Amino acid sequence: MSYSLPLMPISASLALALVLPCLSPVHAQDISDLKIVTASQGVDRIFAGGVPRSITDLKAMESRQQQIVKQTTPCVVAVQVGQAQGSGVIISADGYVLTAAHVAAEPDLDVKFMLADGRLVKGKTLGMYMNVDAGLAKIDRYTSGGNAVTWPHVEMGNSQTVIGGQWVLAMGHPGGFESGRPPVVRLGRVLENHRNLIKTDCKLVGGDSGGPLFDMQGRVIGVHSRIGNSLFNNIHVPIQAYRDNWDKLVKGDQWGYLPGSKPFIGVKGSRKSNEAVITHVYPGAPAERAGIRVGDVVTKFDDEPVDDFYSLRRLVDAKHPGDFVNVQVKRGMEVVQLRLKIGNLGV
Repeated sequence: MSYSLPLMPISASLALALVLPCLSPVHAQDISDLKIVTASQGVDRIFAGGVPRSITDLKAMESRQQQIVKQTTPCVVAVQVGQAQGSGVIISADGYVLTAAHVAAEPDLDVKFMLADGRLVKGKTLGMYMNVDAGLAKIDRYTSGGNAVTWPHVEMGNSQTVIGGQWVLAMGHPGGFESGRPPVVRLGRVLENHRNLIKTDCKLVGGDSGGPLFDMQGRVIGVHSRIGNSLFNNIHVPIQAYRDNWDKLVKGDQWGYLPGSKPFIGVKGSRKSNEAVITHVYPGAPAERAGIRVGDVVTKFDDEPVDDFYSLRRLVDAKHPGDFVNVQVKRGMEVVQLRLKIGNLGV
C-alpha cells in the first residue's frame, strides 16, 4: 500500500513502523558493507547505508524526511498526455520536467501539468531516450506582469555515486492525480545500481511513472520507470541518462525502444549477399502478414534505401513496435510495394 509520509511529529512506535519494514527486502548480497551507526555519528551516515539503532536515530531520520518532502513537494507534478497519466519533476527555473518516456509517448505532444498548489499549466513533450525510458517535457512560458515565471525546481544529483543500501525517497501520484492529495511519499533503499537502471524497494504503482527518486539531500537521482518481478523490485531511470543526453532531449530527438519491447518484422536474411535477400519468413510474423516472401529483396524500408540485410536490421531497430512503414521489395522482375506494421518481440 502507498502512503503519504506524515509531516507532523509522530510517536516512536509509528516511527519504527515506518522505517523497519524497509529493512527486510535488502539482503546481505545486495549490501556488502551495511553498518550500524549511532546517532552521534550523524543521520547522514545512516542514510548512506546504515541502520537506525535507537529512537533518537529514527527521529533524526524523520526530521530529515520532513525537510526533504517540504522542499521537494512544490516541484513534483502530475503529468497528463492525452488520456495517459503519470508523474514528473521540475528541474529548472524555466520549467523543464523530467518524466518517463512511456508517459510522454512521443515528442511535440500537448501536456497538462498539475502543480502541487492546484494550478493546471500546459506544455509540450520533448525528447525521449526510449532504451532507458527517459523522457523530457517543458512547461509553456508563462508571464506575470511581463516577466517570465520562475518555476520551483530541484537539483539533479549524481546517480553514478549511488550505492546499495543507500536510503532514498520516492514521490509521485500513484493511481493518477487526486485533488487535495499531495504527492505520495515512500521511504526505501537502493537494491542495485547499474549503468541503465536503479532498483529500489520503494513500492511503485501505476501513475508513479515519471516521478522522482530523491537521495536524502533532496537531489533527484532517478525517475520511476516500471515494476520488476516483485513489489520489492522497482526500477528507475538513472539521472545520468538525462545528463549525458541533455542536448538531444531538449532538441526533441527520440531514439531507441522502450524496455520490455523490441521492434521486429520476423525475417532472416543472407549475410553474404550485397542485397537484403530474405531467406526465411516466420509464420504469423509482421513480414508474412504484410506479404513478404522468401526470395524477396528488400530495396526500401520506410522510404530509406536498403543496401544489405545488415542495413535492413538497422532500419528496423530504429522503429517502434506498432509503427507502420512502407516496404519496397524486388520479386523477380517485379517491384512490389507493401505496408507493414512493426511487431513487438519483447526482451
